[in-house]
Amino acid sequence: MRRTFHVTGLCTPERNYMVNTGERIERIIKEYITPGKYFTINRARQYGKTTTLYLLEQSLKERFLVLRLSFEYSDEYFASAGTFAEGLVLDISDRLSSLKMEDDIIRNWEKPVSGRFPMRDLGKRITELCKSCEKKVVLMIDEVDKSSDNQIFLSFLGMLRAKYLDQLAGTDTTFWSVILAGVYDIKNLKQKIHPGEESKYNSPWNIAADFTVDMGFSPEDIASMLRQYEDDWNTGMNVEETSKLLYDYTSGYPFLVSRLCQILAGAVKEDSTGQQRKKAWSKEAFQGAVREILKRPNTLFDDMSKKLSDYPRLREMIYSILLQGRKYSYENENEIIRIGEMFGFLKEREGAVSVSNRIFEMKLYNLFLSEEETDTKMFTAADTEKNQFIRGGHLQMELVLQKFCEYFEELYADADDRFVEDNGRRIFLVFLKPIINGSGNYYIESRTRNMKRTDVIIDYRGVQEILEMKIWHGEEYNRRGENQLLEYMEYYHLDKGYLLSFNFNKRKQTGMKKIVIDNRVLVEAVV
Repeated sequence: MRRTFHVTGLCTPERNYMVNTGERIERIIKEYITPGKYFTINRARQYGKTTTLYLLEQSLKERFLVLRLSFEYSDEYFASAGTFAEGLVLDISDRLSSLKMEDDIIRNWEKPVSGRFPMRDLGKRITELCKSCEKKVVLMIDEVDKSSDNQIFLSFLGMLRAKYLDQLAGTDTTFWSVILAGVYDIKNLKQKIHPGEESKYNSPWNIAADFTVDMGFSPEDIASMLRQYEDDWNTGMNVEETSKLLYDYTSGYPFLVSRLCQILAGAVKEDSTGQQRKKAWSKEAFQGAVREILKRPNTLFDDMSKKLSDYPRLREMIYSILLQGRKYSYENENEIIRIGEMFGFLKEREGAVSVSNRIFEMKLYNLFLSEEETDTKMFTAADTEKNQFIRGGHLQMELVLQKFCEYFEELYADADDRFVEDNGRRIFLVFLKPIINGSGNYYIESRTRNMKRTDVIIDYRGVQEILEMKIWHGEEYNRRGENQLLEYMEYYHLDKGYLLSFNFNKRKQTGMKKIVIDNRVLVEAVV
């Protein structure tokens, strides 16, 4: 049976192409489980938590008795302490049976739970179970944050904490190691904030060790997965180059890497020729896969939209970073930044807050701009005349700038300087979007995005264009901008680049001009 790229639920090496996680799993075992630590794997959605627990279980089962559970479908457990204890007894009983434990151990575990003191009873039978097993017992619970702000769950954590401390003191026997996996940080429940609900600030899980293992995919990780695929299909792709491209767009976010690979692999069939297989993994095909992942719904993007709606301050921060060039100093005690990191939307980059990967940036730009398309004249103007900007399958970037200048002067001549400074880049991107929609992508070079300057990389049918948008701050600043753009053109092996300047000088000269520097052409538009 051919393996596949998989993006929903559990991945297994027998059925799916997977990165080589051997070193990562061994590190978790060596640094956390062997020393008997309790810890939480809190990572963003679809970040490989469930698969990591499965791989840990497979690696541990010879040395430990592993009880791997999930709270994904356990809402009814949290009706009362009694139903919680009974539900957990049922789940663990199923695991003990599947592990073929002795009947006496299972019968003792399955005894009726005390109606008056269910949590105490649960703690007592945990002690009896751990004493009766020859191996040390490891408890894993996935999707643990489904009810992590529930008082019954907090009581359960408190019971585990008390038993852990008593075990250290030599007065109790309990689980050797406990791993809780979810999005929200159980150690810091104040991050689980529901609109209109009181936040919970205290967690009894302060015994948990900090989990510092990077679960994202490095370019080398991605290459290990692609080599497995290449061994099966022989596409002739450049594995290192493709791995780097995938990493550049995803920053190693596991779902995004696997989904892009899944889309690309979908074009390769058993009867495909060698040329067809190689073309399916070309740079042009990759850009098509990026367009595909951005336009098709998926649970990750659905969750992103919901979270931005639930946390308006987070939405405001991301909007101002992307569309106004605002910079926020990174401070991990800032609640909004921590929430953005927890959901996987934000990360630290050179001391500043940044959107975590290029795909998320592109999706967020599309989301923010789509909300403004229906009431913006620039979008209507571009959409009405978009056919003139494509000739012979190529984007006429110079014409795009020329027409933008004309429409901008017509529609925003009377706008005040502050409005244009805050919204000029947004207005251009709204203008660009319907022109390249369906056949092209664009992304913002994050290293140059600020209040004064933004570089846009436009990819239309595999051909790249570079446009620098900037706020005019005098001739000297303008010359520096030209030199920086030339450096980018050299990096991308381009002979032509574009500048769009928003100039608030009353004596400015608007319009288009061309500058030739070292045999490279800069086309500059001033509005």
